[in-house]
Amino acid sequence: MTLSVCIITFDEELNIGRTLESVSRLVKEAGGEVVIVDSGSTDRTIDIAKSYGAKLFVEPWKGYAAQKNSAIEKCSGDWILLLDADEAVSKELALEIQRIVQQKKDGGAAGYWIPRKNLFLGRWLEHGGFYPDRKLRLFRRGCGKVEDRLVHETVKVEGPTAILTEDLLHHAYPTLAGYIEHMNKYSSLGAQMAVQEGKRGFSFINIVIRPKLTFFYNYFLRLGFLDGKEGLLLHFYHAVYVSWKYAKVWELSRSADSPPRREGAED
Repeated sequence: MTLSVCIITFDEELNIGRTLESVSRLVKEAGGEVVIVDSGSTDRTIDIAKSYGAKLFVEPWKGYAAQKNSAIEKCSGDWILLLDADEAVSKELALEIQRIVQQKKDGGAAGYWIPRKNLFLGRWLEHGGFYPDRKLRLFRRGCGKVEDRLVHETVKVEGPTAILTEDLLHHAYPTLAGYIEHMNKYSSLGAQMAVQEGKRGFSFINIVIRPKLTFFYNYFLRLGFLDGKEGLLLHFYHAVYVSWKYAKVWELSRSADSPPRREGAED
């Protein structure tokens, strides 16, 4: 059996080389391929991808789920390993995946959950609910598809699943500026999803109380404080993200409820 490593990219020159290097031996020994769907990178992402022999496709951005599903559809391997451009496969995980791909029997699980180590400012966050952070990333071709969500999209698999033991490495946020930028974007997408699900209006509980409870739960009850200064900053700013999300829900619902402005009305 063969393996397809599947990635979507946009301006990932700082990450993509590390990701591709981490799977290069696995792909070679599994007789597989790397499929990348890029959405118009203007940096060296494409050049780096080509240097690793990846099958490269450039397509307009369609949203996270649609873009990933487009990449999945282009894979020809018996198994698909779906990665983000800022993730890397540990040597131990590569060996575990190789054993699964090379199994002769056509039975067992249709997909596998993989534990993920999240790195924030270079530190592995071992507590606070950020580990093992399992993601369903390895699945048989034809059995898995990314669900249609604006953000926090996940793979849905038809058939039984199992859990791997070795870790995927997520080099998520090397800088605070990058984290805050991502959370601003994700909170906007999360707010859009919430409005689509019927949440509306201004909620003091969601904007003020919920973020405080989120911080208390993750930082104290889930032992996030054991991750030092990095843990404190992450959980504090994650709580801010929660507040942003529900404030944006109010902003979006207010705009939707506003009557259309009459043409020619005075300011």
